[in-house]
Amino acid sequence: MTVSDPPVDALHALSALPFSVFVLDGDCRIGYVNGAAEQFFGRSANGLAGRRLDALFPESSPLFTLILQAVAGRTSVSECDVAMACPDGGERQLALTVSPMAEEGDMAVVSLQEQSIARRIQTIHRGAARSVAGLASLLAHEVKNPLSGIRGAAQLLEETLDDEEDRSLTRMICEETDRICALVDRMGPFSERPRPRTAVNIHRVLERVRRVAEAGFGRRARFVEEYDPSLPAVCGDGDQLIQVFLNVVKNACEAAAPRRPEITLKTAYRGSIRLALPGGARRVQLPLEVSVADNGGGVPEDIAAHVFDPFVTSKPAGSGLGLALVAKVVGDHGGIVEFDTGSEGSEFRIRLPVYAEGESAP
Repeated sequence: MTVSDPPVDALHALSALPFSVFVLDGDCRIGYVNGAAEQFFGRSANGLAGRRLDALFPESSPLFTLILQAVAGRTSVSECDVAMACPDGGERQLALTVSPMAEEGDMAVVSLQEQSIARRIQTIHRGAARSVAGLASLLAHEVKNPLSGIRGAAQLLEETLDDEEDRSLTRMICEETDRICALVDRMGPFSERPRPRTAVNIHRVLERVRRVAEAGFGRRARFVEEYDPSLPAVCGDGDQLIQVFLNVVKNACEAAAPRRPEITLKTAYRGSIRLALPGGARRVQLPLEVSVADNGGGVPEDIAAHVFDPFVTSKPAGSGLGLALVAKVVGDHGGIVEFDTGSEGSEFRIRLPVYAEGESAP
């Protein structure tokens, strides 16, 4: 089978893409390649034309499995965060997409996109979130209970004192113990105690978050909503998801451009995307995507790799617990958090599983 040349307009469009695109025939021989693919393979289009793909990638490459699935199922198939051995001898982290050409038999279009910019918190690999969960348990057990005894002793002592200055000191003890107890209570969402899950309409969650933001910390920001109204329900805890998006939106409002702050909320269904979990043995589908983007200057490079770690923040008065909470709760829901950042702003994407009838906590 010979790979037919695309129309001139299509050639121009594909050549302008910043990621690799090439066309395969039914024998896995390369036909058309765009400019980015020439750079990726380190060969010219003429040098690649007619070459079999297994001469460029090892037979064990997950790319061949995707090609078989796409051609056999006559549907687009994608996988994100795939570690692949490349023709130059190195290994790269790629997003792979294979789409069959509807009217061209067994031909398929393949795209390869590097994912070096994206930072991801994986479903079963979120040490930062678990460290905060452990800290919450430690505070509750080792700090809060003794504080109750200290407060009770201060109250008894206050009853025996006549001097007002001395009584003010015992009241200060009570007030400080109450303040510390309140701090421990705020750490409650990090605990590992399971909560009941139901079908949650994510758009109602986002509407609630937007209204709270517009009434407070986001009153100066312009909110842009781009929603997919056909999105199915999420299996989750509505209150926890509200807290998650409140934290993400609050961070976005604080990071947005000072003069014209703008926050974009998007939802989409990415049914063909599968994600690799650590080790590459499992692939999971998390088709519900919610993104929160700002138009600020991006996350500082020195903390970009640690934004989900507890107590890491670029804000003078920040606690550094907001995104750690996000990672913990999203992970408990069976999802992941990822983000891209640059000089034109940051985008946080939360991917979640679809609710199935009778489903409980993931």
